Amino acid sequence: MDRSRVVTLSPELVALGRDAVDALTRQDRVATTAQLVRWGLKRGLVAQRVTQGRWQRMHQGVVLLHSGSPSWREQARSALLYAGPTAALSHSSAAYVHGIVKQPGRLVEVSTPRATRPTDGVVVHRRRAMPWAGGRLRSVSQDAAVIDLVERAGDVDGVVAVVGAAMLRGMIPDRILLEASSRTRVRHRALLHALLDPGSELIESPLEHRYARDVERAHALPRGRTQVRQKVGDRWIRADRVYRGLGVRIELDGQFAHPLASTDDDVWRDNAVVLAHSEVTLRYRWSHVATSPCATAVQVAAALRSRGWVGAARACREACTASRSG
Repeated sequence: MDRSRVVTLSPELVALGRDAVDALTRQDRVATTAQLVRWGLKRGLVAQRVTQGRWQRMHQGVVLLHSGSPSWREQARSALLYAGPTAALSHSSAAYVHGIVKQPGRLVEVSTPRATRPTDGVVVHRRRAMPWAGGRLRSVSQDAAVIDLVERAGDVDGVVAVVGAAMLRGMIPDRILLEASSRTRVRHRALLHALLDPGSELIESPLEHRYARDVERAHALPRGRTQVRQKVGDRWIRADRVYRGLGVRIELDGQFAHPLASTDDDVWRDNAVVLAHSEVTLRYRWSHVATSPCATAVQVAAALRSRGWVGAARACREACTASRSG
């Protein structure tokens, strides 16, 4: 989220005095009607400015004091002022503020312990117990935002995607688990502990989770070491999975990152690994892991056997292609 702000107030607003200027600067040129009246404006004048199109009524009792397109921050501020002083951004909105997600979502999400009437453009979550909240744009903590998104995830991949984003952001697993423990009920609690408890494998994406579950475990392949860092020449590289002692590496590329071909850096890395470590690199994308995990397991098993593994891929079901491989 872009936190740089330039707040320019019109002469009419500056004339309201220092208290008003300070508040409007903090509030991103958004104010409640009650504030404007307290600063000396008549309710009729506020309504007139809105009717003229000079100001915009965002929600009942909340006014944006310019005529341009509202920024996301101004929309979020309007939602907070509408929901009251005990409200805070939560879920996808708080995750956006904390940099966990890249997009804030179509609607602003706020949590509040107070009964609040629905309003356009805002999702209001009523909570009996509010998590800690703070910041210039009042939001629940990043740990609380992660748990909110985990609870809303529809499946395993959704949970893994949230946890992976949190880990890439540098969040601390124990703090996320502590936030989860503070709540009576948490959907996907067992999976959350499996991903974050000490000793659990580090999995950074739904694709890695699917590979571990549907390719390795389902077909009785050896368990590769995850996120292995090695120095090749003067560069540090990292492999998604390395089968130590067998000279086989797995790279998992999300289809949205580069769907048509490997990047130049990927090619350089694969070549460098062959030269420095005599290791084979197998590269897979979503279609290989999610759509044809059995065929992928057969290929991985073949690579492992070529390097000395004495096992064999096990069929995960009757129609599994592993049952027809040598």
